[in-house]
Amino acid sequence: MKIKEVKAYVIKAPLEEPFSFSQGWVYNRSSVIVEVVCQDGESGFGECLCHGMQPPEVAAAFIENCYAQYMIGRDIFDVEVMWEQLYNIARPFGQQGAAVNALSGVDIALWDAIGKHLGKPVSKLLGGNFRESVKAYATGFYRKKGRRYPDDAIEEAKGYIKKGFRGMKLKTGFGVDTDIEYIKAVREAVGYDVMLMADFNSAYSQAEARRLLLALEPEKLEFYEELLAPEDIAGYKAIRNLTGSYIAAGEEIFGKIAFKDWLAEGALDIYQPDLCSSGGFTECKKIAAICQAYNTMLIPHVWGSGVGLAASLQFIATLPSTPLRDKPQEMLVEYDQSSHPFRLDLINDGVRFTDGYVEVPTAPGIGVEVNRSVLEKYCVNK
Repeated sequence: MKIKEVKAYVIKAPLEEPFSFSQGWVYNRSSVIVEVVCQDGESGFGECLCHGMQPPEVAAAFIENCYAQYMIGRDIFDVEVMWEQLYNIARPFGQQGAAVNALSGVDIALWDAIGKHLGKPVSKLLGGNFRESVKAYATGFYRKKGRRYPDDAIEEAKGYIKKGFRGMKLKTGFGVDTDIEYIKAVREAVGYDVMLMADFNSAYSQAEARRLLLALEPEKLEFYEELLAPEDIAGYKAIRNLTGSYIAAGEEIFGKIAFKDWLAEGALDIYQPDLCSSGGFTECKKIAAICQAYNTMLIPHVWGSGVGLAASLQFIATLPSTPLRDKPQEMLVEYDQSSHPFRLDLINDGVRFTDGYVEVPTAPGIGVEVNRSVLEKYCVNK
């Protein structure tokens, strides 16, 4: 099946109540949705991860001005050939960041098109499902003006427990002493039966991270995410064995080549590539294989619209536990609960959360249908 057209939709929606994290304020939720249109009229959809402060126009520009011209007329089944060729074309000016971010959305859209053409979910095309549902943890806890912390965070945490979540990830990185007090207060409120994590979004130096880890050892967090800058392999190696909790990072590491270096250095306990940013299905399966070769956990980062969530569930379904055993540690999916005007509307509410678990969609492709009216409503570049 030949490719007729490649489209990049920049979608944005202002937040009624902006929120902040350790790197600044977020005023809009945005994304780039990629559509690969085939000659028979069928389309595949993908998503490029756009972080809270990332201009989506950058990824869209890569697709429109670099990648699309090399894809028209190609067979969708040449998906890996296209991945390598497109990466190589952008190599002199884009081995990391937005170039791979954009390529991720293209790759997901190609696999969605392949799945729809064959009538199979992507997970089956990638080798099959190790699981049909995935334990979800709630991501939220962004700071808002006029709120009281940790009191409001405790109320938010109790709300997630009522929804059925048994795991949640705090947004931190607002100062070492502030974070220590905050995490202790939330842990005391929710108890030790709830899996608790903290995401610092690269807020600290190695010395600050050491102080924080040692002070919080009694709180038994499941993992600490992005304590340090994403370039600091040596720093992560230095703090990795200071705590019984896992040290995690990876959403700002792109492609198998970069992950290889981190794994070779033994820098992390958990690697967190984002399917919509680290290379799509084609590249993330290779990242997963390298992690498996190093007997190291991979728990993907997920933060986008329902397109990215559905695609990530397809990917997570295919991941073996590391190592494979009779009673493995459960795989997790990050389930963003922060304000998002088009997260599930964009996929017609096509992802189901029940009693702490999210079902892996079973329909062809990534398993959901994009609502074109919602796509057009929020699109700002068409």
